[in-house]
Amino acid sequence: MTKTPTNPVPTPSVPAPDILRCAYAELVVTDLAASRKFYVDVLGLHVSYEDDRQIYLRSFEEFIHHNLVLTLGPVAALKAMAFRVRSNADVDAAEAYYKELGCRTERRTGGFVKGIGDAVRVEDPLGFPYEFFFETTHVERLHQRYDIYSAGELVRLDHFNQVTPDVPRGRAYLEDLGFRVTEDIQDEKGTTYAAWMHRKGTVHDTALTGGDGPRLHHVAFSTHEKHNIIQICDKMGALRMSDRIERGPGRHGVSNAFYLYILDPDDHRIEIYTQDYYTGDPDNPVITWDVHDNQRRDWWGNPVVPSWYTEASLVLDLDGNPREVVKRTDSSEMAVTVGADGFSYTRAPGNALTGDPGEEVGFKMGHQL
Repeated sequence: MTKTPTNPVPTPSVPAPDILRCAYAELVVTDLAASRKFYVDVLGLHVSYEDDRQIYLRSFEEFIHHNLVLTLGPVAALKAMAFRVRSNADVDAAEAYYKELGCRTERRTGGFVKGIGDAVRVEDPLGFPYEFFFETTHVERLHQRYDIYSAGELVRLDHFNQVTPDVPRGRAYLEDLGFRVTEDIQDEKGTTYAAWMHRKGTVHDTALTGGDGPRLHHVAFSTHEKHNIIQICDKMGALRMSDRIERGPGRHGVSNAFYLYILDPDDHRIEIYTQDYYTGDPDNPVITWDVHDNQRRDWWGNPVVPSWYTEASLVLDLDGNPREVVKRTDSSEMAVTVGADGFSYTRAPGNALTGDPGEEVGFKMGHQL
């Protein structure tokens, strides 16, 4: 049972905007040429526009102008995470919604970046820079351009992942905004360590990971199949970039997806992701994982490197300044999965497949989180 937030975000009286999906992220990078090599030459994202200050990139199946904007700046950080809404009226609704919450908002009828029309950016109650837009320039959808299809082709933007100190507070706020929970991680005391939340009928459009925040944990792109992810690993190895592979490849327990986590030249984390499941029915059941189940993060029980829990990108306010990072006061997932003796049980007693309650509890060494 999820604990009630101690400092809940108020529920506005005005309706929430109708959010369709996560649409694009704007990341500040400190070396545009190095970032271009990573995202275009290595990962194969397609350039919609570029100049000496910005690069606009999109995935293979996308028809809106971009899924990722790389903006040159002095400090690597998230400048905006953008959601597409159903209509221009929903941009109005987003502005009214956040104004009632007392959040800072900024509206630009010409958009904040190229290829996007009327949009509103907000500093949301969790400290994240959200954008809401409907108007966008349509570009060539490359979904049948198999002449340029790479072996590790990134086909869709799948989700964001946000680090926040108080997951129940963030969860309730996003539920008010119209997101639905698909999976979460809790302990026997009801402490919530993470929650996955969606609009588009997949496992998530964004997730909340408990930790010091606000920070951006990662941006995720999908491939068609598992072998596309393995090709990315092989390519990075051939380019002597294996040190930029942080975690994986593997299969998640949460989401059931095949995954890989890699780091760009500024240490922004990118997940490559494929084959999660449909969640669009209104009675889609929530799956809750025990924080001690070692299969929650990796279905094969492989270790999670500590950096995956501790490192994340700064986020900016609407003036472009880094937000203060607030410490998490609830237990950390990394801390509770390894005891003082260096061991941790990997799941509660019992065999889920046979129903035998007497199965021995497994243990792993402390570095295998």
